[in-house]
Amino acid sequence: MIVDVYRRAMELGQVYVNKASIIETATGNKVSRKVALYGSNNIVLNGKCILMEDCILRADLNSIRMGKYCIMQPRTIIRPSYKRFTKGFTFFAVIFGDHVFVEEDCVIMATQIGSYVHIGKGSIIGRSTVIKDCCLIKPGAVLPPDMIVPPFSIVAGNPAKIVGDLPESTPMLMTQGTKEFYDNYTTSNPEQSKST
Repeated sequence: MIVDVYRRAMELGQVYVNKASIIETATGNKVSRKVALYGSNNIVLNGKCILMEDCILRADLNSIRMGKYCIMQPRTIIRPSYKRFTKGFTFFAVIFGDHVFVEEDCVIMATQIGSYVHIGKGSIIGRSTVIKDCCLIKPGAVLPPDMIVPPFSIVAGNPAKIVGDLPESTPMLMTQGTKEFYDNYTTSNPEQSKST
C-alpha cells in the first residue's frame, strides 16, 4: 500500500548522484540535466522537488506547478490536458500538491493531483483527471479522461476503478517517505570526500 514509498526510501539507502549531472536550485530542487523542460518559464517548483533523468515537462502548452517534496522518477511525462471547442483547443494547467511520488514511466495529463499521492510505475493518468489528496494509483493503472478520484482511494486496473481505501495515517507516511527519499538523493558521498 502507501507504505511502499516509505519502505522504498528506507531500502534505497543513500543514492549518490554526480554533482555535474543535476542542477540544484536555491529552494532545494534537484533537476537532472537530462530532463526536457519545454516552456521552463511556466514551470513552478515550490521547493525540494526531484526531477530525474529523461522526464519531459510540456509547460509550453500551459503551466505546471508542483508543491514541496514532489518526486518524479525517470521517463515520466507531464503535459497539460486539453479540451476541444468548436473554435479549437484550450490547454489547462497541471497542479500538484505537496509530497507527491510518481514512479518511472508514467504519463500524466491530469488537471490536479492533490497532496500525499503515490502514482505507481507505468501508470497513465488521462486528460482532465482530478486526483484528490491521499490517493494511491497502483502500477500500470490507466485512468480514463475526466475521472475524479476521491480522497483516500486506491485505484487500479485498465480502465482504472477504485479498489480500496487508504488509512488515515497516509499523510504522515507520505511525508516521511518523500522527505526520506529527498534526503537520501544526494550529490556528495561522504566516503569519497574523506579519501581526498
